[in-house]
Amino acid sequence: MKKKMNNRERTFLAIVIPVVVLFFMFNTLPMLKGIVYSFTNYKGYGSYEYVGLRNYIDLFTDARVGKSYLFTFKYAIAGTILVNVLSLLMALGLNSKIRFKSALRGIYFVPNILGGLVIGYIFSFIFTYILPVVGDVFGIGFLQNSILASEKYAWIGVLIVGVWQAVAMNTIIYISGLQTVPSDVYEASMLDGAGKWKEFWKVTFPLVMPFVTINLILSTKNFLMVFDQILSLTKGGPAQSTESISYLIYKNGMDGGQFGFQSANAVLFFVVIVAISIFQMTVMGKKEEQL
Repeated sequence: MKKKMNNRERTFLAIVIPVVVLFFMFNTLPMLKGIVYSFTNYKGYGSYEYVGLRNYIDLFTDARVGKSYLFTFKYAIAGTILVNVLSLLMALGLNSKIRFKSALRGIYFVPNILGGLVIGYIFSFIFTYILPVVGDVFGIGFLQNSILASEKYAWIGVLIVGVWQAVAMNTIIYISGLQTVPSDVYEASMLDGAGKWKEFWKVTFPLVMPFVTINLILSTKNFLMVFDQILSLTKGGPAQSTESISYLIYKNGMDGGQFGFQSANAVLFFVVIVAISIFQMTVMGKKEEQL
């Protein structure tokens, strides 16, 4: 005889099934359709024909695509390093015995709550109008012109915004990791005469290594997929100097009549992100075992 479902099982299915259906409709199905379109010359409208691997081959000869990949990798490497260094320093400070520690943690998490576009537009106003005025008043030459208008330095403005927003989440994760370190370990290191620097490298850092792995993977992935900051700050300019892969896929795929070509770019980009994440997990996993 078939066993009847109890109320708990019915509730579980009532919650899970709609979520799975919605996930498939708005995530998996569009992704599968994108893979299909990547083998076509679809412009985003009208009819299309299958072109096989031509889009993928053309990706490796398209100078604009290559430039966007170089910018994105440069941005992701710099952002990942800065975010994790700053986050760890902030976590060490917020985890120490200071007044109003809980309030500071809450305030510090605010940037992560705000939307990327909102933050981008606010910083765009600061970079374009406020800082040049400050530069004129105090005679600071490099502030007198908006950094976002510089082909050479615009990416630094985007990086500042991205790092400012990303530090909050990483700091919370590092704080969680620091709280798992037993206090008696610090007492033992103190009895051995270890200084603060040696205590950090020999005690704290090895014990929070799993949290370092999590933050490295998440921050690298997020910086590689940068989009909101580019859209609100530079729109890929000036002269396509800050055009990320995600922004290029969106702009030329939606407005440039390259839906099929940029679908292939999106598939390639997905493979690249997965490969980088697996590589990071493998390398950091070995580091954790060694420590």
